[in-house]
Amino acid sequence: MKFHKEGRVSITIAVIVGFILIYLGTQTFGHIVWLKLLLVLLALFILISILQFFRKPDRSLAALHPDLVYAPADGKIVAIEEVEETEYLKRKCIQVSIFMSPLNVHINWNPVSGIVKYFKYHPGRFLVAWHPKSSTDNERTTVGVQTKNGTDVLYRQIAGAMARRIVWYVDEGDEVTQGQEFGFIKFGSRVDIFLPTTSEVRVNLNEEVRGNRSIIAEI
Repeated sequence: MKFHKEGRVSITIAVIVGFILIYLGTQTFGHIVWLKLLLVLLALFILISILQFFRKPDRSLAALHPDLVYAPADGKIVAIEEVEETEYLKRKCIQVSIFMSPLNVHINWNPVSGIVKYFKYHPGRFLVAWHPKSSTDNERTTVGVQTKNGTDVLYRQIAGAMARRIVWYVDEGDEVTQGQEFGFIKFGSRVDIFLPTTSEVRVNLNEEVRGNRSIIAEI
């Protein structure tokens, strides 16, 4: 199993904490069998949880599909609705929101190819990621991409109640490729996609999707 580069510090800390807990369990509480076992199990739980969170599956696309929008993240579809996008597109759009639990892979992939016409980082609150106002009030990034056929697609990384760090690898003027990583969100979060109202949405509410595998819509 491969692990993401963003997990280096967290994995190192988890290993150190694990060794400390195991040491305490075997040296300090060696005569209390149940407590020793509890600390060892706790150490293993922390390490396994961190490792699975930062796992990096191979999700490369075999081919690019300019008319399709792929899921930018693993998770559950928590919203499909027509909204007024006021930050960049400034028009009615179809918003599709994906909630990423701590058990999901937290890599974010570009759902389309094109040129980044708009990028902005917003500091903010840490409401639970499924809260309706998390899209506008939480810490977040906004990425506006114009595809080669002239269609504008906007997507947001949104921090959740547990997330305290959003990482992004794009900026205005960059050319991005469908299926490549554009960011990472640590510990529970959400990704919103804003599509033209003429798009054909191919997912349903509460459906589980996989980044770079599930098709969100055709534009």
